[in-house]
Amino acid sequence: MALNLRQKQTECIIRMLNLNQPLNATGNTNEEVYKILIYDKFCQNILSPLIHVKDLRKHGVTLYFLIDKDRKPVHDVPAVYFVQPSQVNVQRIVADASQSLYDSFHLNFSSSIPRPLLEDLASGTLNSESIDKISKVHDQYLEFVTLENNLFSLAQKSCYVQLNDPSAGDREIEEIVEKVASGLFSVLATLAVVPVIRCPRGGPAEMVASVLDQKLRDHLLSKNNLFTEGGGFASSFQRPVLCLFDRNFELSVGIQHDFRYRPLVHDVLGLRLNRLSVQGEKGGMRSYELDSSDPFWVANGSLEFPEVAVEIETQLNKYKKDVDEVNRRTGETDGAEFDGTDLIGNTKHLMNAVNSLPELTERKQVIDKHTNIATVLLGEIKERSLDSYAKKENDMMVRGGIDRNELLGVLRGKGTKIDKLRFAIIYLICSESINQSEVEAIETALRESEVDNCAFQYVKKMKSLNVSLASANSASRSNIVDWAEKLYGQSISAVTAGVKNLLSSDRQLALTRTVEALMEGKPNPEVDSYLVFDPRAPKSGSGTSSSHLKGPFKEAIVFMIGGGNYMEYGSLQEFAQRQQPVKHVIYGTTEILTGMEFVEQLTVLGQKMGLGSSVAPPAPTH
Repeated sequence: MALNLRQKQTECIIRMLNLNQPLNATGNTNEEVYKILIYDKFCQNILSPLIHVKDLRKHGVTLYFLIDKDRKPVHDVPAVYFVQPSQVNVQRIVADASQSLYDSFHLNFSSSIPRPLLEDLASGTLNSESIDKISKVHDQYLEFVTLENNLFSLAQKSCYVQLNDPSAGDREIEEIVEKVASGLFSVLATLAVVPVIRCPRGGPAEMVASVLDQKLRDHLLSKNNLFTEGGGFASSFQRPVLCLFDRNFELSVGIQHDFRYRPLVHDVLGLRLNRLSVQGEKGGMRSYELDSSDPFWVANGSLEFPEVAVEIETQLNKYKKDVDEVNRRTGETDGAEFDGTDLIGNTKHLMNAVNSLPELTERKQVIDKHTNIATVLLGEIKERSLDSYAKKENDMMVRGGIDRNELLGVLRGKGTKIDKLRFAIIYLICSESINQSEVEAIETALRESEVDNCAFQYVKKMKSLNVSLASANSASRSNIVDWAEKLYGQSISAVTAGVKNLLSSDRQLALTRTVEALMEGKPNPEVDSYLVFDPRAPKSGSGTSSSHLKGPFKEAIVFMIGGGNYMEYGSLQEFAQRQQPVKHVIYGTTEILTGMEFVEQLTVLGQKMGLGSSVAPPAPTH
């Protein structure tokens, strides 16, 4: 049974829209009830990639509003609230109930509502004599955004900055770790699985693993827990492995340019919640949706951009051929566009032609959409030399460096300020050791292009710490490590460790290689030091021995703390598809970031440490 997160989360939402009634075989309840949906901004983002307006109508939702907007009373109609459990939302619900805006209130919180807030809700509605309006209160455990069947985000902003902020105290760090663990708990509750947890020692990954392990243990003690329903013998027999990593494990992937279609569309055009807006052919902005309902996106997302352009051409020619075929059979000889209006002639073929019309129209829409997206992308690629950035960064990673003239040529050539900054940082990460004169030349080139180099200085600082760790003797080393761990949340060697052997000939990321080793479950020096948490096993010291963990695992959930991207997602999906038999990998992250957004977080950290030049921060490119 493959874990399908998108399907599971959609089912939970549909059940919620149907007032949490059991659904029949058709996916509806037995009686149709018209209702109103009220949500907050966060829950709107959860719904947006999964449910369209037509789906809301299908489930009896006639009106939908944001909770903080002023709303008029609608009597005799139940309201479904889907909101985060926050003080503000609870106060608003109490106000709505006291004004009797709706006939009854079905409250659904995206995660477990804390007891103090539940008490506020009870006392507020009691005092206003509106407690009878509240029908039910549900904890839905849906505090995550599913973008594709195997891709989710906790939509927690600036996690990397918060975890690596030198001024962050223990309490702030604990709060973030708790928030990440709660989000992951929601994902596991929705999938109804208790995984075996693996993570590297030290740093945020271990902190999240141990909090999540405790959460699952506490929850499994209660009789009617969320994991009993899906916990039949078959599903508990083969459990998935949850692999936790922190962005510093492989910093470069968050920064580098990628030339494959899905990462390129995200990085350059700003794909957000599966939607993007681009300039249309006839002027004006066109908005598109890119998700699993788009066959071209699903089939070609992982191809390099030139291959995608060829594929669009192929599809267009195939479409024209099919149109000509229909026209020929129905006695129309002009070919080209096919609008179905001139269908005269052979009646036998007429029915076939009419039946093929919707399918042909749909194909044409998909082709037009991707032609438009690819045209806009091509413009950006040419203007910014993105192909050259991707190739040279890849070469740097394979070779561990780059010729000085070539390096400075790129920094003085085409590309936005952020492109140049990303390239310079990749150079830093790839270099075995820091060449002072080269670094100074880079800094001069960045200044000439008026680039704010705080992010560059921040990575340089991390890198120099790492080098000094390696050369310091063991006596003083422990002090430096303490300081480094306070500063960056984990020992810095991880930052460059993933880079030296990052790209083998088939471009496999260190993350993917590590996940492969963890899924195999065999002894392997790369992952033997990884901790193991098994919430179903009796508790012993942290990181129990793995003798009882029989690999290999068929399914894995890979989670990146501090920001993930489509490049890692694509790499893991390719790995899963290559396996015999095919394995199943879900990829999740605290937030999905473009290279520019991640570099902005590094810039903030550089500024917090008082590093870098104070040029005005770069303006967004789109």
